[in-house]
Amino acid sequence: MTEERLRIITTGGTFDKLYDAIKGELTFRESQLPRILQQARVTLPVHLDSLLAVDSLVMTEDQRRMIVADALSCIEKRVVIVHGTDTMVETGRLLKATRQADDEHVFVLTGAMIPYSLENSDAVFNLGCALASVQLLDSGVYIAMGGRIFDADHVRKNRDKGVFEEVDCGLAT
Repeated sequence: MTEERLRIITTGGTFDKLYDAIKGELTFRESQLPRILQQARVTLPVHLDSLLAVDSLVMTEDQRRMIVADALSCIEKRVVIVHGTDTMVETGRLLKATRQADDEHVFVLTGAMIPYSLENSDAVFNLGCALASVQLLDSGVYIAMGGRIFDADHVRKNRDKGVFEEVDCGLAT
């Protein structure tokens, strides 16, 4: 049996931010994913797709639709999307609403509350959870954060607590 290749789509977010000492702010340069995959000794066949480098708070609806279109067109059936946590749920829901009922893709969105480049980041852990879960889950759209896997329609980011939590369908905000 041959291993199925996975795709990782990067869109930016806190996950990929680096501290710019001259400007005194977090900015984007190149994606941290190749370095993280090497550090974590990931041996899965992975195709990296660096689609965007944008903070999800300033992501436009056109960019969100571009992410969804790119994900749905993947030849790989197992896709991890690295996304900013502030609007990850919105992208997940759009992806879920846009995909066809018979779509066999497994989509797992993940991100980080603290950039990989800073101490105590959750980026590597969240990516590891997403890579494991994308191989085990049935087709659908999920969010992997903090060691938990959520259905994209039943999750929200609790900004007060700094965590993702499960919610009833009609209550997610």
